[in-house]
Amino acid sequence: MKGSLLINLGSPDSPDPKDVKKYLGEFLMDERVIDFPKPLRTFLVKGIILNTRPKKSAKAYKKIWWEEGSPLIVLSKRLQEAVNKKVSVPISLAMRYGSPSIEQGIKSLVDQGVDEIMLIPLYPQFAMATTETILVLAEEIRDTKYPKLEFTVLPPFYNHPDYVRVLSQSIQEDLKDKKWEHLLFSYHGVPERHIRKSDITKSHCKIDKSCCQTSSRAHQFCYRHQCYETTRQVAEFLELSEGTYSTCFQSRLGIDPWLQPYTDQTVARFAKKGIKNMAIVTPAFVSDCLETLEEIGIEAAEDFEDKGGEELHLIPCINNRSDWVNVMSRWIEEWAKVETATSA
Repeated sequence: MKGSLLINLGSPDSPDPKDVKKYLGEFLMDERVIDFPKPLRTFLVKGIILNTRPKKSAKAYKKIWWEEGSPLIVLSKRLQEAVNKKVSVPISLAMRYGSPSIEQGIKSLVDQGVDEIMLIPLYPQFAMATTETILVLAEEIRDTKYPKLEFTVLPPFYNHPDYVRVLSQSIQEDLKDKKWEHLLFSYHGVPERHIRKSDITKSHCKIDKSCCQTSSRAHQFCYRHQCYETTRQVAEFLELSEGTYSTCFQSRLGIDPWLQPYTDQTVARFAKKGIKNMAIVTPAFVSDCLETLEEIGIEAAEDFEDKGGEELHLIPCINNRSDWVNVMSRWIEEWAKVETATSA
C-alpha cells in the first residue's frame, strides 16, 4: 500500500523562549545546517547562540504567531488536509525539526498499512540544509525501524511547469491592483561553502557570474542555480521586462560568506535609489513562516520605509492555494498509479 509524507521545516511549539531554545538547539545542531566539526558546532550553538538568540527569536515569533499556532505548521496542516481530500492514498505530515517529527509521520503511515512512501520535501530547490537533511534522517529511521519500507522521493520542483505556473499566477493575482516598480525574488541564503560541497563535479560551482548559466550536471544539486532558474522561468511566464526584477538572498548567519546579493542590503539600496513601491516574493518557501512574515513582512518593510521607500509589499507564499493543492494531488496520484516504486 502506498502513502505520502509531506515534510516541512518545523517550528517551536510556542513563542516562549524555552520552546524556541529547544527548537533552535535541534535545528542548529544539525550537521547539514551548521556544517562545522561537532566540537566547534557544539561550542557555537550551545556555548554562544543558545545563550542569546532564543529571546530575540521568541520576540520575532510572537509578532507573527497565530491564534491557531505557528503559521508554518497551520498552513502545512491545511495543505495536507486539502490534498488528503483529493487523493486515494493516505497523506501524513512531518517536520524536520520539532513536532510532528519525521519518525512520527512515517509511523502514522506504517500503522495504516503503508509499505511504500512518497517523501515530499516542501522545498522547491535542493539544499544541504533542507532537502538533503530530510532524506538522510528519513533513511536512517527506515534502516533502523522499518527496513522493508520503500521510499520514492519527489525531486526538487523549482523548474516544474506546474509549480512555475502556480507561483507565477499567485504573483500576478496578488499584484493585479497594486503599484510596484520592482519585484524582488528573495530566497533563503546558504553559506557559499554549501554550494561547493554539493557540487558533484567538484569543479563547476565557482559562484561567479557564469557557472549557474553554464550547463552542468552539478545543477542537479546546486541551490544557487535552482534559485536563479526559478526567477528566470517566472519572469518569462509573467513577461517581466529586464531591470524590473532581481534575485537576492536573506537570513544569513555568522561571518562566513553567504550567497549574495543580500536581501537587506538590496532593499536598502533600492529605497536609496528612489524606488518607492516594491514587491517581494519568497520562492524558497512553500508556506509562510517567520522568515517571510517577520523578516520580510515586518523588518524588511520597516527598513525600506526608513531608507526612503513608501511600501515594500510581501506576496504570500503559495501555501494551500487551490491550484497548488490540485498540482500536489496530481503528482501524488500519478505516482500512486505506478505499479513499482524506485527506492531511495
